[in-house]
Amino acid sequence: MSKQTATQRQTHKAAKWKKDIVANIERLGKEYPIIGLLNMENLPASSLLRMKKQLRGKVQLVMTRKTLIKRGLEKLKLPNGEELIAKIKGMPALMFTKDNPFALYKTIKKSKSKAPAKPGQQAPFDIIIPAGPTPFGPGPIISEFAQLGIKAAIEGGKVVIKKEAVAVKEGETISGQLASMLQKLGIEPMEIGLDLVCAYEKGIIYDRKVLDINEEEFLANLAKAASGARNLAVEISYATKDTIETLLGKASRQARALGIEAGITSPDLIQDVLAKAQREAQALANQTQN
Repeated sequence: MSKQTATQRQTHKAAKWKKDIVANIERLGKEYPIIGLLNMENLPASSLLRMKKQLRGKVQLVMTRKTLIKRGLEKLKLPNGEELIAKIKGMPALMFTKDNPFALYKTIKKSKSKAPAKPGQQAPFDIIIPAGPTPFGPGPIISEFAQLGIKAAIEGGKVVIKKEAVAVKEGETISGQLASMLQKLGIEPMEIGLDLVCAYEKGIIYDRKVLDINEEEFLANLAKAASGARNLAVEISYATKDTIETLLGKASRQARALGIEAGITSPDLIQDVLAKAQREAQALANQTQN
């Protein structure tokens, strides 16, 4: 009887801590407008501690069992929440913040550091071996390159990669042979840090590729689009606070040119009209003399 009672107490205790975690996820999901879904696989404990310090005060991080994360998100009954739940993978964690999704991704990306690839890891993107000279002299390295599908030759006593090659595509497994070669070439394709799978805001799910924008390129494209829109507005005479001054200047120049062409002798045009008449008279005199 006592054994049964102890078992019941343990079950009740376990159920309570699980309920507390689910309730905490539900509370944070209502308090914070942005939910980040993370994958904590292959993240060293030391790196996690460092990133927790960097993100302290900016986010609330919940690390727990996959089943409890799923249950917490289900309890929130988010619009399009089933799609967010479907993206749970690896060793998931949730990040709650009031930053916008793009600012959140930028913060996480800045906290990452480069690392060499290990056998069995998945490529985070297409890993490219660039063309050009290597530090290797002639030897077995040539056959190692060949086995990896990389064209190489000897030039000036050194091994040279003749053509850029995609060693492994995004999502594919990195072999032991490739991991060794990447390390020899000094290529560190992996990143140690929080892996943000996606961010959720008001029913919209932003995948990592959408969030990872080149700010300089984005601002340049935005400036180009704004300039093109302004030029179009001026061309079709669409008056706004940004184009009205240019449109009035354009209209004034066109009216002045028309007035001079028509010979209208207004106070503003008389000097130009007389000058035009003088030029035409001089041109006619020159033709007559010839």
